[in-house]
Amino acid sequence: MDCQHVRRRGRARSGGGRREEQEDRRCEKKCPQKADPHDCKDAINAGITPLRAKAVTATLRRMRRALVLLLAFAAAFVGAPAALGAGASITAVDVPVKAERTIAAGEPRTRFTLVGIHWRGPGAVSFRTRSVGGRWSPWRPAAPEREDAADPGSVEARARPGWRAGSPWWVGPSDRIETRTAGRVVRVRAYLVWSPVVDVPFRVPAATRSPAIVPRLSWGANESIRRAPPTYAPRLRFAIVHHTAGRNDYTQAEAPAIVKAIELYHVQGNGWNDIGYNFLVDRFGTIYEGRYGGITRTVVGAHALGFNTGSTGIAVLGTYTNAAPPRAAQDALAKLLAWRLDLAHVDPLSMLTAVSGGSERYASGVPVTLRAVSGHRDTGLTECPGDALYGRLGPIAAEAYKVGGPKIFDPRLDVSRTGPVRFHARLSSALPWHVSISDADGVAVADGSGTGATVDWTWNGSAPRATYRWSISAATARPATGAMHAGTGVATSPLAIQGLAATPSAVSPNGDG
Repeated sequence: MDCQHVRRRGRARSGGGRREEQEDRRCEKKCPQKADPHDCKDAINAGITPLRAKAVTATLRRMRRALVLLLAFAAAFVGAPAALGAGASITAVDVPVKAERTIAAGEPRTRFTLVGIHWRGPGAVSFRTRSVGGRWSPWRPAAPEREDAADPGSVEARARPGWRAGSPWWVGPSDRIETRTAGRVVRVRAYLVWSPVVDVPFRVPAATRSPAIVPRLSWGANESIRRAPPTYAPRLRFAIVHHTAGRNDYTQAEAPAIVKAIELYHVQGNGWNDIGYNFLVDRFGTIYEGRYGGITRTVVGAHALGFNTGSTGIAVLGTYTNAAPPRAAQDALAKLLAWRLDLAHVDPLSMLTAVSGGSERYASGVPVTLRAVSGHRDTGLTECPGDALYGRLGPIAAEAYKVGGPKIFDPRLDVSRTGPVRFHARLSSALPWHVSISDADGVAVADGSGTGATVDWTWNGSAPRATYRWSISAATARPATGAMHAGTGVATSPLAIQGLAATPSAVSPNGDG
């Protein structure tokens, strides 16, 4: 196992545990969390906590408006490198929060490179860490973001409620952490992830026209900890861009370790099925495969509460509130968006209406107008992906529009049961185009062609009731394909179809329903 001290919580609880949870619920009802946006990213309100938390003593002192808690973790280097280099691990530590006096610090425990804080109660938590070189970081908000979660109603969303979860902060090799609270906080749990730099080959998966993507195997994904098979949406409609929080000065060798650490925190800390993002991009322009299930398939992630289904979540490693990502990261993001949206024939510059599955910003069932390349703040109460990156999404989408040659956008059919079938699509530029229809044996039934930036062709005729395949092509653009079911009719010359019906009524251009 990659994880230390793992156990599942049983149903039995002590009377004190039940009273504590009842008190937590009463507290949260009386003092609901303020719905202000936060600077940090990638946290959820609820999650399974499968790790056995270690109870440790801490240095506590009363602070003005806050309680500071000191946890000492200072493992010696002697004899440690072999053990630490064996693989990534995560340790959960319960932090006492009710003491009012200073007490002795705990014994040295472990080193860590990434921190995630969970807590119960309507208050707020912040933390700072000390590097192994002895330098303390600035205080950072643990940053609850309820929208960073699985879609409501999914199995993944039914994790143990009541815990607020902080962002997975990459802090680099560290040995001490201090936490402080403001407002009512009744429990605090720190997840300390050790993710060492491992020299592994970057193999690129075979995907037509895709940019270079580091597969899960190369960055060290632990497939044994995935909690459930992936789920899929009928089609991809838009992308949501995030930043992950944490330091921006990580090295190129550390980047895969950050991805691995986020996976451990999302699964073993938050209780998600897998890493929440579909893709990740580091500051050097390297793209990583995220959630398991296939880079060309519409895998439902856990990155934007209420808007995971039908979207792809792309996270840029780092914090981009004040500084924009380096040029290499922006270029990689544009290439990834160009390829992934083109698979679904989505125009990166288009607008769409998405129906919320339920979030703090948009109630379930509310239609929301979004850009095809949106930031997380467009769907939730958050400042993610930071002002600097958010301000670059328009130019990045424009670059994605141009990358990769000509494209076919928004192919669709207008079908009536007794009338003709009309084919529509838009092209990224004026091109010769062709529409073809064939039967189940691949025999051509009808075709049409034209030139321009739009495809508009009507097939008017009758044919025996059957399933027919259709295709729209234009020069070197990726063809759009689908299937339709024709009603009963009599074949004539020229061929025509009467009583045509499409199943489903909304035809996916990539043929997945």
